[in-house]
Amino acid sequence: MEAMIERCAGLDVHQETVVACVLFGPLDKKPKTSIETFSTTTTGLLALSDWLATLQVSDIVMESTGVYWKPIWNILEGSFHLVLANARHVKNVPGRKTDVKDAEWLAKLLRCGLIESNFVPPEDIRDLRDLTRYRKKLIHHLTSEQNRIHKILQVANIKLTSVLSDIFGVSGRRILEAILNGEKIETDGLRKMVDWRTKASITDIANAINGRIRRHQRDMLRYHWEHMSYLEKAIEELEKQIDQLLSPYRKEVELLDGIPGVNKAAAATFIAEMGVDMSVFKSAKHLASWAGVSPGNYESAGKKKRVKPHKVTKL
Repeated sequence: MEAMIERCAGLDVHQETVVACVLFGPLDKKPKTSIETFSTTTTGLLALSDWLATLQVSDIVMESTGVYWKPIWNILEGSFHLVLANARHVKNVPGRKTDVKDAEWLAKLLRCGLIESNFVPPEDIRDLRDLTRYRKKLIHHLTSEQNRIHKILQVANIKLTSVLSDIFGVSGRRILEAILNGEKIETDGLRKMVDWRTKASITDIANAINGRIRRHQRDMLRYHWEHMSYLEKAIEELEKQIDQLLSPYRKEVELLDGIPGVNKAAAATFIAEMGVDMSVFKSAKHLASWAGVSPGNYESAGKKKRVKPHKVTKL
């Protein structure tokens, strides 16, 4: 294989240690090898950076193993050209797996230009990605808590869902808070709780909330209600931070928001996952493949078989 990089390094990353193999020398000759093992503490990674700089390494490759590659990337970023390899694409020959051989194999592949880097967005986009993904998690938890409240109300024979389109709207929240507090809801008090835009009559709502709720069910409702309120507040704070990080990308958000079916929350997710620099993708087809919406090819003996899109690896 033809060598393309004079000085490169392969890193075999683990939780506590990282094995570095540096290949250097003229492209037309067999390269010299230097191998060292460093700790993954900050002191150890700084020593790794100094050692690589001493050997005048220009390119470095590492596998995307869990989250262990991220602190190494953060320290080496800006000083070297970093390549993040898909572990499935750089497997060595079976029976030759050691930390040193893995690092050496990565360095050999990189020296010959045989590794294609995964997309790693800039630091501010990575921060935005953390927030949008966490927002998605909290929204799922919020929906779960609301479903649990629905379940308890049905068990207690409180049929709010039959008369209110959204029991977590203005009217529904007032009624639920009164139920949680153990209040006796009279017709006059119910009329004050129900918003004027509610289509159901006061009589229908009164019949719907005339259930049999026990102390245990009221306690369970309170637990879910308090957790739901906490999640709503956390999501609101996340939205503010996301909005701050999106301030440099207002133009991109407006363009994405103009697409039918895409709102500002979805636009923020698009920017967080793909970034705004589309030059990192070779073509629209490569972007679709990276996003996991384009199936691959599987042909054998002249027959094409159906292939599902690959599962996207979240970095």
